[in-house]
Amino acid sequence: MQMSLPVVLISMLLFFVLFFGIGFLLNMLLRMTWIMTILCPFVFMFIIDDIPWTQYFTDPQASFIALKRKVLSLAPADILILASGFAGALCAGFVIRTLRAKGYQMF
Repeated sequence: MQMSLPVVLISMLLFFVLFFGIGFLLNMLLRMTWIMTILCPFVFMFIIDDIPWTQYFTDPQASFIALKRKVLSLAPADILILASGFAGALCAGFVIRTLRAKGYQMF
């Protein structure tokens, strides 16, 4: 199934804003500038794969093979949407770092 261009663009914008917002809030609360950038691959893993997270501990080999198969079968539109989410997380880290360098203290 193919997505139309407006759906892809709106999804990219929503993922960017979602990950920027979550990253910004986590950065303010935990005072760890790049926390959402580090957590992004794990969040993407749970978005992409339909395997329960406990199976990654009980049967890691089969779980990671299934994850690899799912990642390699992603459509270009899905990759663009996830990449825009990662870009949002990166932007949140840069914004927090810039604000802290200018003297703003959050919580």
